[in-house]
Amino acid sequence: MTGAYAQVNGQEIYYEVHGSGRPLVLLHGGMLTIGLSFDDLLPDLAKARRVVAIELQGHGHTADIEREFTIGNLAGDVVGVLDHLGIDEADLFGYSLGGLVSLQTAMRYPERVGRVVAASVHYRSDGYYPEIFEMSADSRRLPTAAEFKEMQTAHAAVAPFPEQFEAFMAKVAPLPTTHEWSEAELGSVRAPVLLIIGDTDFMRIEHAARMAELIPDSRLAVLPETTHMQVVRRGELVLPMIARFLD
Repeated sequence: MTGAYAQVNGQEIYYEVHGSGRPLVLLHGGMLTIGLSFDDLLPDLAKARRVVAIELQGHGHTADIEREFTIGNLAGDVVGVLDHLGIDEADLFGYSLGGLVSLQTAMRYPERVGRVVAASVHYRSDGYYPEIFEMSADSRRLPTAAEFKEMQTAHAAVAPFPEQFEAFMAKVAPLPTTHEWSEAELGSVRAPVLLIIGDTDFMRIEHAARMAELIPDSRLAVLPETTHMQVVRRGELVLPMIARFLD
């Protein structure tokens, strides 16, 4: 594994490269790091792929900058890292925030994207269960106290400015309600897409099913007994379906 930084759009974006083969870009979840999102999956994925794992603006080793935090900006950063590495086309595997960025990259830069795995994503805010926005204390869908502590600890271990965790979380928090795609935009995706969601995820299963209907070449997998935070920790279920889809 090699970790390095790419100068992209006025920032130093941290990335890691694992393995060899056809490029597969990994994009983590919101307020998470590469490790927290993909430690359970990355070693197996790198056996047959050149895995490029990126930490997005303000996440992990990558410092925040004075720039609006939008899915479009993040998609441009991903392409910037591909340019830095001399990669013309890659497959993308994004989880939560990273899944949104993966789909946006496929929409905006179709010539750079092969296949897309998008886990735990939405296209309209009404796809979320209301309890997610209410931060209901008794919700079994929300991160547990232990999971939230993991986020803080992982951030503090590698972030250039760990004391900014709370402020950056406030910057990211509005994204689920402010980011939306039209049905026509989803219909414009030409890359084959695998959507993955947990049966106890943030989003309603019928919302994910509607996304699968709208994206022309897509399929949907629903993981049993799986919360939002657990989707990328179910390697025994996720790895075989990803391998079959990508191959």
